[in-house]
Amino acid sequence: MVIYFSATGNTEFIAKKLSGKINDDALNLINRIRENDYSPIESSSPFIICAPVYVCEMPRFFAQYLKNVELKGNKKVYFVFTSGGYTGIAGYLAEKLIKKKGMTYMGRAEFKMPRNYLINTRYPMLSDEENIARIKLSCDKIPSVAEKILKGERLKARHITLFEKLITLPFNPVWVKHKHTADLFCSTDKCIGCGKCTKLCPFDNIDLVDGRPVWGDRCEHCMACISNCPVEAIEYGDISLNQPRYRIGKYI
Repeated sequence: MVIYFSATGNTEFIAKKLSGKINDDALNLINRIRENDYSPIESSSPFIICAPVYVCEMPRFFAQYLKNVELKGNKKVYFVFTSGGYTGIAGYLAEKLIKKKGMTYMGRAEFKMPRNYLINTRYPMLSDEENIARIKLSCDKIPSVAEKILKGERLKARHITLFEKLITLPFNPVWVKHKHTADLFCSTDKCIGCGKCTKLCPFDNIDLVDGRPVWGDRCEHCMACISNCPVEAIEYGDISLNQPRYRIGKYI
């Protein structure tokens, strides 16, 4: 079984393409995460866990969910990561997590997908041509990953160095604590009050007040709200002004 979390569609796209190739079910975990639903997930086939990478790791809330939910049945677990180009120590932490659950880590695959983190000034969003190229390369890679999974082979990815671990392990929690806030999110007069942002937030952190979204204090910067607004009425201070919104539906 393929299980996944996706905010702007990259991970969902890979998860569904992969599940189609291996003829297995795909389960989106967003509602389970929103509702704190930790009821067991059972699969007779290996688990393929698909996740985006935030600040060189799996999203911390997603890793925490995986730690607490019971995965029943097959003991083999593959990981598939999507990122804007660098997966950091996500694989190292995934292996530790799975071994603590008493399951067998079967390696990982990494897919370089279009960037979606538009509320930064360091890494610019990509052009349409670059986005299309990355999606195509990922599509070309899926059959070989699926074949290895069907054969029960271990997936192999690059070696994660000790230096990466030493730098990232203390950096990620500090960044998340101080940078992953919703303070600057706001809606503009373009807002139509559709409520889509409230439904997409994995933490139920957005409420409609007088027809406009209001953010709470829990945010993981997944970009689901700002990227999927149908009228592009959400901004993050002045950082997101004139930044292109990314969602994979535009390209597939």
